[in-house]
Amino acid sequence: MGRKVHPIGFRLGIIKDWQARWYAEKGYRDQVHEDRRLRQMVTQRLSEASIAMVELERSANQVSVTIHTAKPGIVIGRGGQKVEELRQALERESAKKVRLNIQEIRQPEMNAQLVARNVVEQLEKRVAYKRALKQSVQRTMRLGAKGVKIEVAGRLGGAEMKRRAWEKLGRLPLQTLRADIDYGQAEAHTTFGLIGVKAWIYKGEILPPPKRTQVAAVPAAPAVVVEEPVAPEPASGDTA
Repeated sequence: MGRKVHPIGFRLGIIKDWQARWYAEKGYRDQVHEDRRLRQMVTQRLSEASIAMVELERSANQVSVTIHTAKPGIVIGRGGQKVEELRQALERESAKKVRLNIQEIRQPEMNAQLVARNVVEQLEKRVAYKRALKQSVQRTMRLGAKGVKIEVAGRLGGAEMKRRAWEKLGRLPLQTLRADIDYGQAEAHTTFGLIGVKAWIYKGEILPPPKRTQVAAVPAAPAVVVEEPVAPEPASGDTA
């Protein structure tokens, strides 16, 4: 058994944040299932919009949904019609007021989930898996990544027996907590069955802010009073 840990879950609370931010003393299970249904609805309705991540944040009577996408125009639609229809559908599903935020991803080649989806689309178009892996890795490295690894598993090339193949460039320190490693996975539905795709992207290290050293206050030196000698006064019987 290999000891494999999810790269993002391993770093939660250290350099990564949760994708669902809320707290519940009662009804925790129902809200977890509701989060899953909301995410599935967003990804199914916007399957062509290159959705990388859906973040959820709950308050008393409101659910804030943040969609990270590389194609915000498809999400918004003409005149904001699509995003309004999506918001109404989410409100019907959750029975709460929904607030939608659209976050644009300016470099989709640096997002592991979108890189995995890109490889999936190529495999479904019957592109050779070796060519798809090599091109995706080189494209990500050209944009400044410090390390990339993409792995595929399944009936590669229509072979009778499934196997695993990967392409790797650069460094990938999976055990370093301060290493900013993005991870994504997707599935390609081909005529030979499912082919799983995983992607890791190492973007560098996130170092904690330097601690400010407090300089101890130096106590002030006590004031020194210098008294000048005073000449004695002449006696009353003395003459000058």
